[in-house]
Amino acid sequence: MIFTPSSGCSARLSHAFDNALLLPLHQCSKYVLFSDCHRGTGTANDNFLKNEYLYLAALHYYYHRGFTYLELGDGDELWENRSMRKIKEIHMQTFEILSQYYKSGRMYSVYGNHDIEKHLTRFRQKHFHTYYRDQTMQEHPLFPDITFYSGIILQDEKLKKNIYLTHGHQADALNSTFWPISRFLVRYAWKPLEKLGIPDPTSAAKNNTKKKKSEQRLAKWAARNDHLLVTGHTHHPMIGTKQSPYCNTGSCIHPSGITCIEIERRCLTLIKWSTQARYDLTLQAAREMLGQTVCIDDYC
Repeated sequence: MIFTPSSGCSARLSHAFDNALLLPLHQCSKYVLFSDCHRGTGTANDNFLKNEYLYLAALHYYYHRGFTYLELGDGDELWENRSMRKIKEIHMQTFEILSQYYKSGRMYSVYGNHDIEKHLTRFRQKHFHTYYRDQTMQEHPLFPDITFYSGIILQDEKLKKNIYLTHGHQADALNSTFWPISRFLVRYAWKPLEKLGIPDPTSAAKNNTKKKKSEQRLAKWAARNDHLLVTGHTHHPMIGTKQSPYCNTGSCIHPSGITCIEIERRCLTLIKWSTQARYDLTLQAAREMLGQTVCIDDYC
């Protein structure tokens, strides 16, 4: 067999689901899918910081409505930053509500390329067992015994079509197989250049040619294996079709807001959260649908 980029991508994607977490999907299921928050350390490179208000508003909205939170990778920016402790300190409110989800058994997470260290047991035990609260000056439980998965499968109770969830960096060998090289380039070359407005050419989110190729490979794998695939990675929000059963959550670092995918009553809806002004000139976090809701049966 001749090795090609697409065949390598197919093998990597299939491998991501070899030991995937299995979660039920039925008429009463409520899941909200986020990815690519890239939570940083509060510096100029922390692209999440400007949207954290929207993210917190969304998390409170979904928590009180009984949704289960699924994070599809790159939740924390560990390529540009070495310190997970600083990320937790800067975004303490975010981790506090995520901890509430976890305690109630309603949080599951996939690792991406920018937080791939999360698959290491020692890293998880060191950084995610507890967090420090300034108010009490004590350590509190964060995500005790958490596992970060390479993939999650939502098993459809009607046996029509399962939903396959992963980060999506498997589409690109430089961000998956050779991720230490990419991390080195991002940390020591492109991070300082980003301050000058020069985008990272290795990033599928910032390079349109690379983004298109990655999405084509992901969509091809989904169609070939007759799966409904949902990823992040490219930061390009979309809901797929029957012919191209590939969806993307988007990201939490877009200048105009954050996006996610809601799954309710076995249907997927692409959602955008943005800041809008009321008539009294106060600001609010507004939730809006992007496009139509698509049900699993529509992919069959």
